[in-house]
Amino acid sequence: MTTQLAIELRGIDKRFGAVHANKYIDLKVEKGTIHGIVGENGAGKSTLMSIIYGFYEADEGDILIDGEVTRISDSKVAIASGIGMVHQHFMLIQNFTALENVVLGAESGELIDKSLDKARAELKRLADEYGLDVPLDTPVQELSVGMQQRVEILKALYRGAKILILDEPTGVLTPQETEHLFKVLASLKEQGNTVMLITHKLQEIMAATDNVSIMRRGEMVAHVKTAETSREDLAELMVGRKVLLRVDKQPAEPKDVLLDVKNVSLKNDAGVVRLDNVSFNVRAGEIVGVAGVSGNGQSELLDVIAGIEPLQNGSIDINGHTITKENPLTPSEIRDIKVGHIPEDRHKMGLINSFPAEQAYILGFHRHQDYNGKLLTKVEAITEDCKAKMEKWDVRPQDPNLKAANFSGGNQQKLVIAREMEQDPDVLLVGQPTRGVDIGAIETIHQRVIDMRDAGKAVLLISVELEEIMSLADRILVMFDGQIVGEVPADKANEQILGLMMANIVPDEVKALQQETNV
Repeated sequence: MTTQLAIELRGIDKRFGAVHANKYIDLKVEKGTIHGIVGENGAGKSTLMSIIYGFYEADEGDILIDGEVTRISDSKVAIASGIGMVHQHFMLIQNFTALENVVLGAESGELIDKSLDKARAELKRLADEYGLDVPLDTPVQELSVGMQQRVEILKALYRGAKILILDEPTGVLTPQETEHLFKVLASLKEQGNTVMLITHKLQEIMAATDNVSIMRRGEMVAHVKTAETSREDLAELMVGRKVLLRVDKQPAEPKDVLLDVKNVSLKNDAGVVRLDNVSFNVRAGEIVGVAGVSGNGQSELLDVIAGIEPLQNGSIDINGHTITKENPLTPSEIRDIKVGHIPEDRHKMGLINSFPAEQAYILGFHRHQDYNGKLLTKVEAITEDCKAKMEKWDVRPQDPNLKAANFSGGNQQKLVIAREMEQDPDVLLVGQPTRGVDIGAIETIHQRVIDMRDAGKAVLLISVELEEIMSLADRILVMFDGQIVGEVPADKANEQILGLMMANIVPDEVKALQQETNV
């Protein structure tokens, strides 16, 4: 019996100047399956998907949809061919409702009300069929990230997509939202749709896909059935060498307290409490992890400590300096006392995408004497320093003059992390360090965080990835609704215990540990 193919690629080749992004790619995606595409950042995955969706045209090669050669000259042709794409960074208008976002560009006539009424009925059917319930009349800016992603999927299905491409779909989702997404994908598959899943999270590939294709440096290096492979084998194929999937570290040897947060509270502009009497400390030579479902105050905690949000109540002692409401420090002043900050959102706070990499690399440290002469900046010194750090951190391509926007997400993240760690801070604030980063880079970043700890630095780590928190942290704090609900030593933690605490249920064994600590 001949397998029916939803998509077939034959000899797809694409260059951007000197960069050979896709090298004569062949790919077969079976109809009614979930097909994973994995590879390191810069391997060419997103370029290939952009060719399928019509953002780029291949220089050479053919695309076959349902066995027919199809020239996909733009995204309109892709949509008409039954292809939909949900991007890593959503393409939604924040002040439009979910319904208006779905209809935008797919209006059925001159009168918008008729288009909205027609869409509402169809979206109700799609929501019931695939488990994609969304409050259609709510502005997108008021929806959770998981709900916004559902809007993107509904947009694609409303336009008739039978082939759905998802690019790093779980990068900003909570564990609960990720679980729901996979149920949606399974439902799509059951109804005969085809899903192409691009992700660096190998546990998700193993859990959700039927087949996997592996890319490395622009080439397609292997196609395997998911049931016949393992995370370790996929990691080795992606990177070209064996990869440690768990950090190998020695027990911490904590010393003096370098970060002491006391009774910190914060209300947002609407008067909603985001931090509620938070207290903890971090010692030199240890990593304290903060776990919790996204939106429970972790982001605000990091912003207050970094000086981005003004301190309203309580105090923060950091590297020998005390911050209060009456004695605030700016982010620049906090950097000056040897505090590094890797922000959660590299696009909003870590980079200026229109800047060349070498300028993005010195952000926050641009007044440093190494980069400045008496009158002018030392352009050559900046370029050489950036180039050396790009090589050390394996930022690809190693071009200091390339705009930050033109690097893949993982390479942007490596640039931000290199900038902060290479300044040798005493206290390191880390937010979502490996969001959107491939497996090889994750190994490198995790090892560098451990190296910082072993060099006597105090590290505060915030991550929604429980595996990351348990792998790196020496002590784990759990936040719920702006409060720290408990603390667990890393060697006593597991996903079940942390998951319960993230839902504000503190298990008896954790209560007993806390009582022992307080005695």
